Amino acid sequence: MGPRGIQLLAILLVLGLWAPARAQKPSPCRCSRITPQKRENCGFPGITSDQCFASGCCFDSNFAGVPWCFHPLPKQESEECVMEVSARRNCGYPGISPEECASRKCCFSDNIVDVPWCFFPISVQDCHY
Repeated sequence: MGPRGIQLLAILLVLGLWAPARAQKPSPCRCSRITPQKRENCGFPGITSDQCFASGCCFDSNFAGVPWCFHPLPKQESEECVMEVSARRNCGYPGISPEECASRKCCFSDNIVDVPWCFFPISVQDCHY
């Protein structure tokens, strides 16, 4: 391989290392449980579903006037625990421990104040793209 070939190989290697890694497509529950009015834009006008999913975002073009490519709900330990905060139904009491919550077969997340930290799970049967 000549000097020109080595230069080309070096450029391709640098570009390959610089290119962002493809994000993982979010789970159906992380996308379908967001009400359309609460979607936060994650794309640009004309984005395709493949481009949107490659960015790690959700895509749903069934509703006009809201973003079609949008950020998913945060990951949870179990898909049954993925939901908007407003959908949480209390399963515990203030100060409940994660262990006590789990013993009740409920979900626990203490990263948002003034909402139930221990809450009932939701069936994953309604999750779809």
